[in-house]
Amino acid sequence: MKIAAFAFLHLYIQGLVFKNRAPMDGTRSGNLRTGLLALAAGLFLLRFVPQLPPVPAVAVLALLGLALLPFRSYPLGLFLLGFSWACTSAQWALDDRLDHTLDGRTLWLEGRVVDLPDVREGVVRFQLAEPHSRRAELPQLLRLSWYDGPEIRAGETWRLAVNLKRPHGLVNPQSFDYEAWLLAQRIGGVGTVKSGQRLSEADGSAAWRDRLRQHMLADDPHGRAGGLAALVLGDSSGLSVADWRVLQDTGTVHLLVISGQHVTLVAGMFYGLVSWLARMGWWPRSLPWLPVACLLAFSSALSYSLLAGFEVPVQRACAMIGLVLLWRWRFRHLGITLPLLVALAAVLLLEPLAVLQPGFWLSFGAVGLLILIFAARLGAWAWWRTLGRAQWAMTVGLLPMLLALGLPVSASSPLANLIAVPWVGFVVVPMALLGTVLLPVPWLGEALLWVAGFSLEWLFHLLGLIADWLPAWLPSALPFWAWLLVALGAFLILLPVGVPFRSLGLIMLLPLLFTPVERPAERRAEVWMLDVGQGLSMLVLTRNHALLYDAGPSFGDFDMGERVVLPSLRALDVRALDMLLISHSDNDHSGGAEAVARGIPVKRVGSGEAPALPAALSAEPCVDEKWTWDGVSFRTWRWADATDSNQSSCVLIVEAGGERMLLTGDIDSRAERALTDSGLELQAHWLLAPHHGSRSSSSWALLKSAAPAAVLYSRGKHNAYGHPHPTVVSRYQAFSATAYDSVETGALRIRLGAFDAPYALREIPRFWREK
Repeated sequence: MKIAAFAFLHLYIQGLVFKNRAPMDGTRSGNLRTGLLALAAGLFLLRFVPQLPPVPAVAVLALLGLALLPFRSYPLGLFLLGFSWACTSAQWALDDRLDHTLDGRTLWLEGRVVDLPDVREGVVRFQLAEPHSRRAELPQLLRLSWYDGPEIRAGETWRLAVNLKRPHGLVNPQSFDYEAWLLAQRIGGVGTVKSGQRLSEADGSAAWRDRLRQHMLADDPHGRAGGLAALVLGDSSGLSVADWRVLQDTGTVHLLVISGQHVTLVAGMFYGLVSWLARMGWWPRSLPWLPVACLLAFSSALSYSLLAGFEVPVQRACAMIGLVLLWRWRFRHLGITLPLLVALAAVLLLEPLAVLQPGFWLSFGAVGLLILIFAARLGAWAWWRTLGRAQWAMTVGLLPMLLALGLPVSASSPLANLIAVPWVGFVVVPMALLGTVLLPVPWLGEALLWVAGFSLEWLFHLLGLIADWLPAWLPSALPFWAWLLVALGAFLILLPVGVPFRSLGLIMLLPLLFTPVERPAERRAEVWMLDVGQGLSMLVLTRNHALLYDAGPSFGDFDMGERVVLPSLRALDVRALDMLLISHSDNDHSGGAEAVARGIPVKRVGSGEAPALPAALSAEPCVDEKWTWDGVSFRTWRWADATDSNQSSCVLIVEAGGERMLLTGDIDSRAERALTDSGLELQAHWLLAPHHGSRSSSSWALLKSAAPAAVLYSRGKHNAYGHPHPTVVSRYQAFSATAYDSVETGALRIRLGAFDAPYALREIPRFWREK
């Protein structure tokens, strides 16, 4: 099907452009651009459809598109063909997901390790291609984790016992969409390895890349072997969380991830070498220099891409470079936008699911911005002015796209990139690549890698200073009208000097700072149960105050406080917390607390186990206390005779407009008995199931006192504890309490005081999202 799609694109271009080998006139050029735009628009549409159309409907659209091609309505035909192909490709990926009957089951299977395994915090993560089992049909690609597993190399064949799971991710006001990422990678299932046996040693190109990575990591020049492996091999597993934070704060992530910039740099080096020899008169006159320069540049870019694993971003870069070189060689008369459109259509025909990846939008958006800024300029600019204007344009021009994708905005990006782009492009990358090529030469390759590592270490030191001075900023989620205003303002600012109303662009950016965010009315509260997996984090908002009850877990270098809670707070326009209340010190409740306190001002921290929390939090002990914010009443309670961590949980009661919510932490049945005997008014419309629905909690005594209309379960799918326990579930059913499970709802918003149904983010239709 992909071959047919490319053949069709080729024939279409040939028919419009090269028919009878006539030179292209304005009409044909316009027709080609219109056709490519229509085709790309159809492929783009996949990103925005809530559900895929039925297969028969897709077939009808494809036939209608083919029928329209011979007529003047061919753009509509191309649009329908692009959309039908995108839907077909996405449906194939969905059909290749793990079957529901295998979700949570453990099977023995065999498969081949592909790509480079990622080893962090004692966990080996790798992809297994074409796995097969005698007991079931499996997806073509699995992503597996092996805790305390043995050394695994790319290219090896393994027999493994795997606990298999369907793709499932957390859904929050703002966080990484893991399910969309898995589908874009065409990974049909995930799993945890229980045991395994190596069946064959590594071989093939993947094994060669793995051996090269091991060689680089063994030398570890200046502790930056992970960064060098990222630049040379496209393997970012060696970058620490601190490294990623610095790169994000300075807007330089693209420099340490193999991208179009690196591939273009390599191609430009070889093209520039041949061009320089020709200008100096040292190139053989019998051999045309331009075709040789273009072929050599593309060959070098392709070789580098294969070395880096030829992932989708690198494929995009190769397609772009190949078309630009072809344009430079033979078709400059077609204009500069045509190669971009052809590359765009080619990339999406090859992989329609690329539209689910932020990198796709940012890379093509960046190229389009550069064309807008430099294509129509008059005269030549100095290199420093060109670089500076490019960085400034990227910061302003990509702002609307970053907002739409929910990514942080780095105000220090122009300065950081002004330093880092030439540093990485002309020092680190050439040295790293040359050192890698010359590794077989004794001492020489290692010496060059040592220089590259030294340069990279100093770059990170400088970027760290910039990040500390001006970290990245994540604006609040904007309504569509405000986003549209910001996008128009950014476009106006980028127009040439002298364009009328250009200065209005600055005013149009003001919604970034002053967009009104709806807050609860007096005597009302908005409560969010965030989706943090096996843990808890709940946000309570009144008109002028914010309280966070627990901050989610932290697992090694994966901190829910930093990855989920903080971005969600910022998306909800919470810029400070009046109180951070940590129920107790267990990791699934307190693990993310330090990250939250680092990332947002917190006026007060309280906890049922204050001494057990990190000293940096300066937590106060939870005591029986009552207060009112904006007409909403709050009450805390802790069992004075608690003997363990769970029993020490600080309980919070929130009441707004006569509607009450009871947040219970991890108290057990003994602490629940003490709570019911305390004399507090416990009857609640909403009850957070104590200890995530553990069998040791949610006693009959508590349920009789609370008589909840609804129960909240905050848990992780397939958690090791079996939460919520079936016995507990049956108890709540006996009280006719409606259950809301974070696995099924994602983040849940409750308007306390309105007595209406909650709003679940997982209910927002997305064709890639697990139901």
